[in-house]
Amino acid sequence: MASVKRRELPSGAVRWDVRYRPPGDHRERMKSFAMEREAKSYRAAVEHEIDRGVHVDPRRQEVTVADWCDEWLKGKTNLAPKTRDRYEGILSAQVRPKWAKVKLKNLRHSQVQAWLACLPLAPASVRKVHGVLSQAMAYAVKDGRLGTNPAAGVSLPRVAESERLFLSHEQVDELADRCGDDYRLLVLFLAYTGLRWGEMASLRVKRLDFRRQRATIRESVTPIKGVMTFGPTKGHESRDVPIPGTSSTSLSSSSRARRLTTSCSSGSGGAPMRSQTFQRAALTVAAEAMGISGFTPHMLRHTAASLAIASGADVKVVQTMLGQVGDHDARPLRPPVRRPARRRRGRHGSGARTGTGAGVGDDDKLIRCRGASGHSSTGVDSVPVV
Repeated sequence: MASVKRRELPSGAVRWDVRYRPPGDHRERMKSFAMEREAKSYRAAVEHEIDRGVHVDPRRQEVTVADWCDEWLKGKTNLAPKTRDRYEGILSAQVRPKWAKVKLKNLRHSQVQAWLACLPLAPASVRKVHGVLSQAMAYAVKDGRLGTNPAAGVSLPRVAESERLFLSHEQVDELADRCGDDYRLLVLFLAYTGLRWGEMASLRVKRLDFRRQRATIRESVTPIKGVMTFGPTKGHESRDVPIPGTSSTSLSSSSRARRLTTSCSSGSGGAPMRSQTFQRAALTVAAEAMGISGFTPHMLRHTAASLAIASGADVKVVQTMLGQVGDHDARPLRPPVRRPARRRRGRHGSGARTGTGAGVGDDDKLIRCRGASGHSSTGVDSVPVV
């Protein structure tokens, strides 16, 4: 595979040349050494790398880390617009300033570890930066420019799990009322379907099936560089989401359906409304009037999951309804603790639990629970969400 040959120079000095051919390349490579033992040691290392399939031509490692990351991103054709924008921001703000002059052959695992440890970012942001660099280096391994990924296996900061807030049925109704007629239907729709804001903002009347009580989710809209941009859903898959067949959330007529979709539009051009606009216009004031601070539109999605699981819905069914993807997103929620409550016919249908809703005691303002390995609860009055 590789050979060591003695060569005399005109000056009388002796050089030891190692010659070999990399796999898949007919051209011979050569490296010269002053001592025979160094040449033999290099030959053994080359043969070992070739046997393991990790040998790399040093001349293909001359590209800088930053340039290679740009090359990697150009080839990523499966990214959603929002994801691509985030990757470009990471490359511009963190990767290029640090690795613009460092070649692939000089990048070491210890350097990546020290760099990540010194980034003045939140743990979740550090993990995102590492994810971008690690993907680019993994692509370099596949392309035969690196033998191993220097960003793999580094120690990353732990992300503190935030406490999630869930509303009860009664609190959902109160919040919807306080948001006013312009946003009441919007609040109820989010709280009982669990759609992401971008999915709801891109919703069209033709995708609401009143007979089957289903909403078809095929796209999402998100702000990219100040422009509301339509793209695929987070999981790149369409899904049908059940619409609760209750008097408060029923969309039994096209006029109410148009009211829902137009309530997500703002401006004379009918551009989709941003979640921040809704939050400033109604949600923050309404939530604070109920004694809830820091409430965001995305927490209505958490509420939908909590109410569905508390009603006895299977966790996997709820995950499908929410369109959850990825290991982190797929962690089921622990059903909130329920206390015995009086049953009567309420506004959410026959036999619906009222008063305490999905497990809120008289002295509780919110249901609070953390992500955990969950299991569906049984023996609880059904809420028509699945």
